[in-house]
Amino acid sequence: MDTDPGTPSGGTRGELARDVHVALLRRGETLGCAESLTGGDLASLLSSTPGASGWFRGGVVSYATDVKRRLLGVTAPRVISADCAAQMATGVRSLLEVDWALATTGVAGPDQQEDQPAGTVFVAVAGPERVRTSRLALRGDRAAIREASCRAAMGVLLEEVGA
Repeated sequence: MDTDPGTPSGGTRGELARDVHVALLRRGETLGCAESLTGGDLASLLSSTPGASGWFRGGVVSYATDVKRRLLGVTAPRVISADCAAQMATGVRSLLEVDWALATTGVAGPDQQEDQPAGTVFVAVAGPERVRTSRLALRGDRAAIREASCRAAMGVLLEEVGA
């Protein structure tokens, strides 16, 4: 597992979703996602482009820790961690039988969780050859943190697929 500091992409939601769409269609590959703090926003965004059914297989919103453990096989002791994000991504990749998987976990706020402040987010991309995680330190309200988390996840995926 590789870890990097990661930063949200500068592209808009729609631009990034289109870029993901084009890249995965071009490669003939599929994508799924596992979400916690983004609560389904990432799946909604990914499925919003016409023709997304050609590459987007679905997602799991695993907001509760026991869902992460039961459905995705997460064993990491802390759910606000790179290990948890990586396990969520590999778990949903296997569950949905996809080429690529994205995962988001973290604290959208306003309160801290597991001694982590609001804005602490981990995204992961699991692909055919490796899992990459990124730790983000985001600012803003819940909506802004969730939005930036979605953009960051798509940005890391695009880097991994070479788009």
